[in-house]
Amino acid sequence: MELTHRGSYAIRAVLTLAREAGNGVVPARQIAQQMDIPGRFLPQVLGDLNRAGIVEAQLGRAGGYRLSKRSSKISLLDIIEATEGDTRRQTCVLTGQPCGTTEVTCDVHEMFSEAQEAILYRLDDTSVADVLTSAALRSAGNSDGGSIAAESAADA
Repeated sequence: MELTHRGSYAIRAVLTLAREAGNGVVPARQIAQQMDIPGRFLPQVLGDLNRAGIVEAQLGRAGGYRLSKRSSKISLLDIIEATEGDTRRQTCVLTGQPCGTTEVTCDVHEMFSEAQEAILYRLDDTSVADVLTSAALRSAGNSDGGSIAAESAADA
């Protein structure tokens, strides 16, 4: 699976909003600057996320965006599907035809199908909170005494 820029920008934007949770709304310009997202694309991406119920927009001079639910309730697959649509492979790897259009299943269909389902399961099982926790543990492990902090966080 390869994400388009839109999917990548959506993940970056949601991670920024999750890090800022509890600090009110985050202006789109701040999200774009922090995550190196082109300003012209961000409103489209945030619109997709808003329609999917992942973010809320607050209009006006002091407007911005915030998560519409806790980061532990938003999976990476939720974000990807909000911007990319259904991510399941629809085209046969060998023939280039839509899967299931021939009477005979191609030689690699089962393996690719199983691999795809494993990836989708992992993305659905990984929340934004999980990503931030993992990043914090890695960051703590890279600083002095970080391995102790990472161990105590893992025990919590």
